[in-house]
Amino acid sequence: MATITECRSALDRLSDNLARADGEVRGAAAFDRTLSCHITDLDTTFTGRLADGRIEVQDTVAGPPRSKAQIRLAMTGDDLVAMVGGELNFAKAWASGRVKLEAGFRDLLRLRSLL
Repeated sequence: MATITECRSALDRLSDNLARADGEVRGAAAFDRTLSCHITDLDTTFTGRLADGRIEVQDTVAGPPRSKAQIRLAMTGDDLVAMVGGELNFAKAWASGRVKLEAGFRDLLRLRSLL
C-alpha cells in the first residue's frame, strides 16, 4: 500500500509532467480550478488548485474532502502511484470504477485530452 508521502510525490510528478506538456495536453491543463484528490485506502485528501498547467497542493486533510472542489478525484494510493508511473491507464481505470472523477461538464470536456 502506497504511503501518504508516496502519494504526495506522485502528485508532484504529475504536476511536473503537466508543466512539461505541450500542445493539446498543455491547453487542457492550463486553466484555474480547485482540485481534490481523495486517497481512499489512506482516508486522506490532498486539496489545492490546477492552475497554469500545474497542480498546486495546498493542504492534506484526514478523511474525505471538506469542501466540494471543482475537480474531484478519488482512488487508492497504489492506483495514483501506478497512473503517474505509467503502469495504469487513467481512462481504463476511470471506466472500470477504480478511479472516480467528478467535474462540471465543461471541465470534463477540457480534461478529456489528458485522458
